[in-house]
Amino acid sequence: MSPTDETLTFGVLGTANIAKKAVIPAIRASQHAVGAVASRDGARAERFAAEHGIPRSYGAYESLLEDDELDAVYVPLPNEHHAEWTRRAADAGLDVLCEKPLAVDAAEAREVVAHCEDRGVTLMEGFMYRYHPRTERVLELVERELTDVRTVTATFRFPLYDRPGDVRLNDSPGGGSLMDVGCYPVSLVRTILGEPDRAYAHTNDTRGVGVDTELAGVLEYADGRSARVASGFDTQLVQRYRIDATNGWVVVEQAFDAPVDEPVEVTYRIDGRRGVETFEPVDQYRRQVEHFADRVAAGEAPLTDGAEAVANMRIIDALDRSAERNESVAVEDV
Repeated sequence: MSPTDETLTFGVLGTANIAKKAVIPAIRASQHAVGAVASRDGARAERFAAEHGIPRSYGAYESLLEDDELDAVYVPLPNEHHAEWTRRAADAGLDVLCEKPLAVDAAEAREVVAHCEDRGVTLMEGFMYRYHPRTERVLELVERELTDVRTVTATFRFPLYDRPGDVRLNDSPGGGSLMDVGCYPVSLVRTILGEPDRAYAHTNDTRGVGVDTELAGVLEYADGRSARVASGFDTQLVQRYRIDATNGWVVVEQAFDAPVDEPVEVTYRIDGRRGVETFEPVDQYRRQVEHFADRVAAGEAPLTDGAEAVANMRIIDALDRSAERNESVAVEDV
């Protein structure tokens, strides 16, 4: 991925931690720029802009969308607001990089994708791990060296003990561990195995807040392949996946939120040959931003485009419905 010669100026809708800690620094590290930030609290937006050297701040999201010096919008709002503000950014003619998940269910995701297509804007869902060189290498191993992948196991859990008011614990369509971090294992499984035929999930609400704080799921394929996915807020940090094939396996730790300042590894044993490959520190958020900008310039769909967002949400919907019914469900029925 080589950076485009075209420079994009982003507006940021909201002052979320992921914007502060990851995406704004990534934009700055690229050749692109952050031109404005908005918050429902004008004073907060002003403080955030001063802290991060952002030229303009707004006390309303609508005001940012009227800023004619912007080319694109980054949307890190709570999950249930992603669809609305992606649509409204598209109405303003702005290309959109939206945090995952794009919407609260597949039906809403389809509507958002169609809306952006009608407005002629580029839409990209922010699954940053897909842009890490290690992920690219894993997919190369799957394609070229593994024979008949049979199972994938993927987990993303982290502790959310000391923030009882955290938005991820809200009893809302965007709350819970599946929507927050379970979407990563689902994305990984689909990338490796394709679209499953059936889904089964068990969830637990250990806080009594009305959303899942733990999820364990099984994705089934008609040809006998399978995957296990897990997410949660009740254990120490675990983010890993394992791919098992008839001739070997691949294991990745620190799988999704890879550190920016540390090397990471992929370990495998294929045809009796064991290997450990190390990847030097890289900012996968910067690579994500650069990919987005490249596709905007080329007028082409990003790797994690709207169609990919809809496909991922279909599986999330199936897991959610299975947990509600306590039975396996066919993905095609969701």
